[in-house]
Amino acid sequence: MDPTADELAGIVDLFGAVTDDELGRALDELAARTGESALADDAAAAAIETALESFTLLAYEVDGAPGYAVGPTAFPELPAHAEDLPHILDVTHRSPDAAELGRVAGERFADEVADAIAADDTERARELLDLSYDVEAWAPVELADERARLDELTS
Repeated sequence: MDPTADELAGIVDLFGAVTDDELGRALDELAARTGESALADDAAAAAIETALESFTLLAYEVDGAPGYAVGPTAFPELPAHAEDLPHILDVTHRSPDAAELGRVAGERFADEVADAIAADDTERARELLDLSYDVEAWAPVELADERARLDELTS
């Protein structure tokens, strides 16, 4: 099983938010149900990192543990057999706080802007400029200052 970022978002969306352990168990269960080999820990970590980098997922504390919530660029898509996961894993649906998710997304975005500027990475700056509008539309955050900093780099 090699999940896309949107498939990971689909799994997370089933539950509202999941812990890192719950997402790992979900991926193992899906691999078993589809007859595929389980996703190796490093492959799962790489898929999750890709989803985090693209803001498809957000790192989000869930019940006091590291976890994930669906991010502003997600188009959640359920992988095969995922609809049964809530019953199989016996994990209750969570309702992440929208304001808290907005705060997390805004802070993460500001960190990405700082990294792009420090690296003089104009390609990433352009990506972040586009992403800023998605984040603002998705959450109650204002990113005009970050956009101005990115504009300086890309001009």
